[in-house]
Amino acid sequence: MTFTGLTLRGSEGFSRWLLLASLALNLFFIGVGGALLMTNDRSDASAPHTAGDRSVAGRIERVAATLPHEDADRLRAAYQARRDEIDGARAAYRDRQDAMRAALRAQPFDLEALKAAMVEMRAARQIFDRRIHDFFAQLASQMSAAGRQKLADRPSSRRRTGTSQ
Repeated sequence: MTFTGLTLRGSEGFSRWLLLASLALNLFFIGVGGALLMTNDRSDASAPHTAGDRSVAGRIERVAATLPHEDADRLRAAYQARRDEIDGARAAYRDRQDAMRAALRAQPFDLEALKAAMVEMRAARQIFDRRIHDFFAQLASQMSAAGRQKLADRPSSRRRTGTSQ
């Protein structure tokens, strides 16, 4: 075996490792690019400034962005008129969620306190849901047929992302 033979064999093994590393790196970049595309496809392109905003106002803006202009203006105005009522119901629901979490963390653990917190949280959620449903029902009676159709065709965030809220 000559020195030249060792060099060729050594470089052949090195080339294989280099090819394997290059392939792995390319697959990594393809995966990252695919993940970014999937994330961008799920966000609402019409309202990028509110895409991550889970407040009622942010959600109202995302819905308004899908409606005809006049219906979107009607939606925004109706929300502004009932903002304190709707946001207050949501805040009460969030407070009840915090109370339930506190009951779960309590030492010593009190099962009855947890159950009571869950009942209060469920009641607060129902109040919040009723306010939102009443809001959209009243708004729908004032919207155009095209606006109601857009509202009906809008997918919920649960179906779009596969998560629950």
